[in-house]
Amino acid sequence: MRVLPAPPVRRVPSAVRVALCWVPGTVACGLLLACAAGIDPAAPQVTGGDGGASTPTVIAGRRSLMPAAAVPARRASTAYRAPRPRIVPREAWLPPKAPEPPPARYADRVDAVFVHHTDSPNRYACTDAPRIIRALYAGQAGSRKWDDIGYNFLVDRCGTVYEGRAGGAERPVVGAHTQGFNRRSTGVAAIGTFTAGTPVPKAMTDAIAGLAAWKLGLSGIDPRGAALLVSTNNLSRFPTGTDALLRAVAGHKDGYATHCPGAALTAELPAIRETAARLQGRQDASP
Repeated sequence: MRVLPAPPVRRVPSAVRVALCWVPGTVACGLLLACAAGIDPAAPQVTGGDGGASTPTVIAGRRSLMPAAAVPARRASTAYRAPRPRIVPREAWLPPKAPEPPPARYADRVDAVFVHHTDSPNRYACTDAPRIIRALYAGQAGSRKWDDIGYNFLVDRCGTVYEGRAGGAERPVVGAHTQGFNRRSTGVAAIGTFTAGTPVPKAMTDAIAGLAAWKLGLSGIDPRGAALLVSTNNLSRFPTGTDALLRAVAGHKDGYATHCPGAALTAELPAIRETAARLQGRQDASP
């Protein structure tokens, strides 16, 4: 049997071998420097705004990280869950013979909670809250001809939480509360008017915090962190299709040009975020 000669061995020039040895270390160093600078090397930087409650940050690309001066981005974890608060079903306030709403629309998750006030009188008996919600429903689903009440939830001054929009309190129902940012968010309305100098009942803020802790916990979101939402309406603060970095617990005015939820309730949002974080069992939350 004829034996073929072995092919000649081709040696890599020493200069090339030295350069190849340096490649992995160079790439690793580059990645470490990028992380130290707070920049995702695969995405553009964040531009504009300081990430505060009144100045949402616009993102040039979805994979951008937040700058150090912006709202701290906390890692999502499904380990931080809060108990479901007691929620009064919509049947408790719905008027008799109310028309059946069309099938609810759903997102894949809830990343943000928008806080509103209903701009209605503050002096009411808590037992009268169902009547007030019926009046809001009549204005939105009746006079304005919406398909249903826009808010996902409503909270009275005694801290009672009511289910608003149909579709299931535990599900990511797309509401009609924050123009441009109804998807992947839930809207909770404080029954009353909370302009500057108006006392905000602690029972109300505690209830909002409990609701936010539960809804955001289902998606593993830290209430003190941020949410990347995409605008769907040019009438919002951001043109359609714009990625906007907003706080996970935000005021209505952060996404839309309005004074809602009022200066007094807006001032309570930092405390609401901290309370919600504690309810999720986050040990680094402020006492």
